[in-house]
Amino acid sequence: MIVPFFISHHGCPHHCIFCDQRSITGQCQPLPSPEIILATIASYCATSPGKPVEVAFFGGTFTMLPVVDQQRLLAPLQPLLNSGAVSSVRLSTRPDAITAEQVAFLWDSGVRTVELGVQSLDDQVLTACQRGHCADDVRGAVSILRGAGLSVGLQLMPGLPCSSSGKDLATLHEAIGLAPDFLRIYPGLVLAGTALAALYRSGEFAPLSLEEAVRLCAAMLHRCMKAELPVIRIGLQASDSLAEPGKIIAGPYHPAFRQLVESELCYYLLLQLCTGVDAGTKCIVRCAPSRVSDVAGQHRTNLKRLAATGIVPDRIDADPTLLPTEIVLRTSSTERYGNLLTDLDFNDEGKPYV
Repeated sequence: MIVPFFISHHGCPHHCIFCDQRSITGQCQPLPSPEIILATIASYCATSPGKPVEVAFFGGTFTMLPVVDQQRLLAPLQPLLNSGAVSSVRLSTRPDAITAEQVAFLWDSGVRTVELGVQSLDDQVLTACQRGHCADDVRGAVSILRGAGLSVGLQLMPGLPCSSSGKDLATLHEAIGLAPDFLRIYPGLVLAGTALAALYRSGEFAPLSLEEAVRLCAAMLHRCMKAELPVIRIGLQASDSLAEPGKIIAGPYHPAFRQLVESELCYYLLLQLCTGVDAGTKCIVRCAPSRVSDVAGQHRTNLKRLAATGIVPDRIDADPTLLPTEIVLRTSSTERYGNLLTDLDFNDEGKPYV
């Protein structure tokens, strides 16, 4: 059970052109007091007693907070860590805000997971976004964190200025090579009040469309699946703040973005299985129970797309003997088996080989 505290913008000395943490988290508040931290943890624990508890400081740049503030946030947790009431702490920060001394302090304070806002490993993209750090800072930060025994998460943001599908996939390839413990993937959005919004309005920047972002993130997710690298989130989490009229000016936002991505992968595999099947052929699709909605697609979009190619899916059967990566297509004359990991691949621009 994660007990979250949002410290939006706190500690960060930069104003990246895409960033509006207050809109993303829906919060703009002072740092939580020790009393609020303890009361919040107690409240969460009361609802789910017995679950392991991890305290998380999201948003902001934790390791660039004044040392006294870092200590004030972590000090109330020490008795809980010592007693086992809290198992660990996680936080997020910038790649250029990591030093061996800082990491030693975090470890001694019970921090076991650090997420780095990487966004891109292309220096041209980082410069265009006014990130204030370079790709080498990411490599160095990951090395320090992993050397100290901490779990490392990387946050990537495809679709930024000066980027491309090829650059975003190259960033992913290198990110996988850094051997993080997990990724988050957030396609770039144009938020009101950001410098990126001005570039968009002037015609100097065009964000990915929803369809483009889904296709690209499908290729990214597939590569992570093959590398056995968990992707714990794709797309920004829906919030009341993001839903406010005019908050998102442009870009590939969808409240169920990950399902669109998962469904896209299933559609590509279905297309592969349908290769050579005569138009007008009726078929039955089988998949793991957890995959039925992904195989069908939102509003049965995948089945409609298949029907447009001449293949007529009668129904989707949930088959508990199949893995989530497996799909079977059965017609009156044949049965075809496919696996997302072994029977699907993408080129360097993120286009599937189907």
